[in-house]
Amino acid sequence: MPEFELFTILAFMGASVALYLTPGADMMFISASGAAGGKRSGMMAGLGVSLGSLSHTVFAVLGVAALIQTSDLTYDLLRYAGAAYLIYLAIQTWRAPAPEPGTQGVADGWRAFQRGALTNLLNPKVSIFVLAFLPQFADPKIGPVWLQIAILGTIFSLASIPFNCAYGAVAGIFTDALRRMGRSLNRICALVFCGLAARLASI
Repeated sequence: MPEFELFTILAFMGASVALYLTPGADMMFISASGAAGGKRSGMMAGLGVSLGSLSHTVFAVLGVAALIQTSDLTYDLLRYAGAAYLIYLAIQTWRAPAPEPGTQGVADGWRAFQRGALTNLLNPKVSIFVLAFLPQFADPKIGPVWLQIAILGTIFSLASIPFNCAYGAVAGIFTDALRRMGRSLNRICALVFCGLAARLASI
């Protein structure tokens, strides 16, 4: 097993926390999920995004991320599939009735988890980011680079869970206080999903 230097670990975690706190597509998706479905849905969407990001570590280890970075066709197919999925979520959210407080159950949470994981999986930009970010903290002198990337990627994904779940929970808590807006809130969240789809399609 590679033995990382303490300074490397501290630098890696510091950079990771800074990234967790930086507003981006994942934070917007999680917050919109919490706003549309409540606290449970927001937290489960956050968990899905965090665990979904593990797939990009696997891609980096297997070299798929490098393929995405060098193949315009592969990159375009993934980003358009991701954009289409976000549009689908936008339509579903727009049409959905306003959820009542306390009505979100296990099925709703599982659905939010799946959506979070799949949305992250279909974003090729994450794979390219992982391929650019993680190797900066790898050192060939302490062991195989692929193994170091696998370890660092796993740490990065798991450490993001409390941050992502917190974003979803906070959005859900505020939403519970804004239920009087009814379906208007769902439609605002649907517009957020559309914005994310447009952003993904244009990168």
